[in-house]
Amino acid sequence: MTVADSSALDTLIVALRRLPGVGAKSASRMAFHLLQHDREGTRVLARALEQAAAQVRHCERCNTFTEAPVCSVCLDARRDASKLCVVETPADQAALERTGAFRGYYFVLMGKLSPLDGIGPKDIGLARLFERALDGQVSEVILATNFTAEGEATAHVIGEALRQRGLSVTRLARGVPAGSELEYVDLGTIAHALVDRR
Repeated sequence: MTVADSSALDTLIVALRRLPGVGAKSASRMAFHLLQHDREGTRVLARALEQAAAQVRHCERCNTFTEAPVCSVCLDARRDASKLCVVETPADQAALERTGAFRGYYFVLMGKLSPLDGIGPKDIGLARLFERALDGQVSEVILATNFTAEGEATAHVIGEALRQRGLSVTRLARGVPAGSELEYVDLGTIAHALVDRR
């Protein structure tokens, strides 16, 4: 059997291409590496993917990934219930959590508003967010959506709606990264840092 005859190999390459940032060449390299040099790694990867797909779900309270109905962050009574941080994805929530700088609770939108792609308020769970933010415990909502056009539009829509309902709404600061030199920072970042100076 030649490589061209291998439908299982082709299926693997197509499956690997579903990963973000993985094109045809990268997917092909990964598939050939796994099959030629790491057959046990292939089986471990397959089992891990199967297990994660079967066991990982969304938290009933915040939407992040968890194996239990409610995630460990939402169950942590030591956290500050007056602060709710809104992020786009579970990956964003995990990144913020790794900093150790935020001790409130989260709400994961599962995306961002994008009318051109047909993604509206219902698709990202804004009704659930408003219900959670207006539960009587939250006094500040921190908008930590990404600084893309869609992330900014999402933050604007959420911010305006929550301010009209009497909540304090803040946005993540943006600016020059710590340890960087101005001459190497892009102009948009420098401009935002000047506007948002304190």
